[in-house]
Amino acid sequence: METIINLLVAATAFYIGALLLSGVRMKSFVQSIIVAILVAILDLTLGNILKIVTLGILSLGIFTWLLNAILIQVADWFLPGFEVKNFWWALGLAAVVSIASALLNGIL
Repeated sequence: METIINLLVAATAFYIGALLLSGVRMKSFVQSIIVAILVAILDLTLGNILKIVTLGILSLGIFTWLLNAILIQVADWFLPGFEVKNFWWALGLAAVVSIASALLNGIL
């Protein structure tokens, strides 16, 4: 049950980010659920590999933010209906998603 709640929180955060940022487009909330699932899968695979490779190089959460932006860009390449104009918008979306997720998790 916790996994489903975390997925819905992430999907809501992605949807909020798409509403707030003009460089990010998403067709619907269902699309944001798909994006959240894909980014979670990418984080479990590609994200863990990159975290191990760069262990100790970047710290203070900056690397996590950059990694999330990279994963968002990869999701953009794979998913029609989800568009991130460039890497700067991906960085912005990663920041919005992090903040929105923290706020939503705090409420729940």
